[in-house]
Amino acid sequence: MTLAYPWLLLLCALPLLPFLRRQTPDTSAAPRLPIGHWLSELPGVQHSNRRPPLWQRILLILAWLCLVLALARPQYVGEASRMPVTGRDLMLIVDISPSMEERDMVVQGRGVTRLQAVKQVLESFIEGRKGDRLGLILFGTQPYVQAPLTLDGQTVRTLLFEAGLGMAGRATAIGDAVGLAVKRLRERPREQRVAILLTDGANTAGEITPHKAADIASAAGVRLYTIGIGAETMVQRGLFGSRRVNPSRDLDETLLTTMAQRTGGRYFRARNMEELQAVYRSIDQLEPMELEGQYYRPVTELYVWPAGAAIALWLLLVAARLRRQRPEGASA
Repeated sequence: MTLAYPWLLLLCALPLLPFLRRQTPDTSAAPRLPIGHWLSELPGVQHSNRRPPLWQRILLILAWLCLVLALARPQYVGEASRMPVTGRDLMLIVDISPSMEERDMVVQGRGVTRLQAVKQVLESFIEGRKGDRLGLILFGTQPYVQAPLTLDGQTVRTLLFEAGLGMAGRATAIGDAVGLAVKRLRERPREQRVAILLTDGANTAGEITPHKAADIASAAGVRLYTIGIGAETMVQRGLFGSRRVNPSRDLDETLLTTMAQRTGGRYFRARNMEELQAVYRSIDQLEPMELEGQYYRPVTELYVWPAGAAIALWLLLVAARLRRQRPEGASA
């Protein structure tokens, strides 16, 4: 335990001052009023010529000591913990166009949409990025910032799960989405700017071409990792039987590879849930968290205990005084 203001403990000696004062004979002819001990002026003590009982003086002194201790602000300082302060600024860019509704991903033997699979994998990814500032951009025909860069990963996770298919339109504006991410990352330290783009299609909308967006990201020092999601084969059942189709036929892997290479990043292919999880594990290794930071000690304030004790002692003295002042014939 430590004290925030230990010098205030000098006030503990204040009750001793009357005893240190030199006594001088009173030679004046005027009547002398009894002053008594300074503690007699505190609430709960009778003002009379006689000194308070010993037990009252002891309680008064204890109350004073508790009050001084509370003013000194006792604290409990816990064990030192390391707090990361130099993490990445990482912007997640997620495609929510209607094509992400394709049920070609399998979780525990059950088919789920691509967006549901992304949400599940990103949940673990977000929880593991302690110390990083995370942001979330959703895009379709238009991109928009769902969550600005923040250290509150729980909020980013919540906003991700609130995303719905088609909320941003039915097309895919990859260039505009990357451009918006660069704009948000540009004000952050250059060596910490990272963006992760996940899509299942090709660029079909937007004012900025994907190649131009990649050049802008490269000039701004933003490393771009691109992920193409979607199975390569899928069995479709129809009126005339089953047939195999490629649900990822619209995926422009060449474009995504070029964009990543221009910014110093990498392109990843996620055909199923296992590969998608492996992609984000790989990104964790390529962009490790910076764990070096400042140490801090959690502090618990303890002043309420001596302050409460001082109040309790004072109330006890007040109660004793009121009891002594009751008329002798009063009933209990």
